[in-house]
Amino acid sequence: MPTPRVLISGASIAGPALALWLGRQGYDVTVVEKAPALRRGGQAVDFKGATHLSVLERMGVLEQVRAQRTVPTDTMFVDGRGRELATMPGEFTGGDLEIRRGDLARILYDATADDCTYIFGDSVTGLVQTPDGVQVTFERAAPATFDLVVGADGIHSAVRRLTFGPEENFVTHSGYYYALVDPAPGARTRPAAENRAAGRMYNEPGRMAAIDGPGDPAFFVFAAPPLNFDRFDQDQQRAVLAEAYDGAGWEVPGYLTDVLPTADVHLDSISRVGMDRYTRGRVALLGDAAYGNTLGGFGSGLAVVGACVLAGELAAAHGDPGIAFARYQELMHDYAKIARKAAPGPFLAPPTCTRIRLRNWIFKYRPLRSMMMKLGDDYATDIELPDYPRIGTTGYRADHNG
Repeated sequence: MPTPRVLISGASIAGPALALWLGRQGYDVTVVEKAPALRRGGQAVDFKGATHLSVLERMGVLEQVRAQRTVPTDTMFVDGRGRELATMPGEFTGGDLEIRRGDLARILYDATADDCTYIFGDSVTGLVQTPDGVQVTFERAAPATFDLVVGADGIHSAVRRLTFGPEENFVTHSGYYYALVDPAPGARTRPAAENRAAGRMYNEPGRMAAIDGPGDPAFFVFAAPPLNFDRFDQDQQRAVLAEAYDGAGWEVPGYLTDVLPTADVHLDSISRVGMDRYTRGRVALLGDAAYGNTLGGFGSGLAVVGACVLAGELAAAHGDPGIAFARYQELMHDYAKIARKAAPGPFLAPPTCTRIRLRNWIFKYRPLRSMMMKLGDDYATDIELPDYPRIGTTGYRADHNG
């Protein structure tokens, strides 16, 4: 029986996590990534509860993630003069295990690079399903045919667009944007406050800026209608961010003048993906492509759990995608309900002064803060993972036509 070939689009978290499982099952896995290389740094992502940690352990990467974990720090809300208004404790956002997105991506890449093929700087441009497979065309590589295709290529998924239809049918803009700004090496930033154990976050209605010490990435969230810019053009992203924060107070003007012109900027909308179905024929969506909610706080957990479920169901169904995809849909649509509920934009950048004060009050009132944290933990563990077979070959049915 020919070795089944799987194409995974996306090399952030969900894609390599699935590649890890499928490589163990004997699939011939190719991962294609539009970016020219793994993205370094990035914001911290976290895992919550026994379910997330159990999946990382099953993957064999839990100890590596622990070794590179960050130490969650408190976030101090400050006014325009830098005076403390309230403090958000690190455990509120850091979960049980926190790590930089880039570090996690590197761990997963290193765990899979020997067992699958990675193609960077390329992307999927066409998908045609046939009874025998999926014919795929690429921006640069030669066309190829795969038995299965998985879109793990984020909220702006090309695989979703080619298989299910235009992005606007499934992605809802929340009215907010976010930006991560990594200073260029040696950039002049503000001096770090002596013995400061907390990050600082400044709010104006509809705008938030979190600027830490030298070399640390800054984080911005701002309200805006849909904007027209190239997400891969650094100059355009810098211009959008500078305009959005024109006239802002606190330390923002100096940061935009001294750091932004040479910094690495990642600017995108805060959006939510809403889909009733995650699969069609021989194509499946995974992670943010299927159930994304930018900055919702559960993306990394949903990605690794989803990869475990999708690969596990393929193993349990001996490679039959019709059976496996139906079970994946059933389990993950219910588990991913948190991605249909969270609204991070108004929380991080409240639209009025009154809403800013109310948000800050949450962190002064311990019972309410504890209730919100427990609710998040409940969502993270709200799935019973089957004890999937640990097999070395797929038993894939090559004659299945989806």
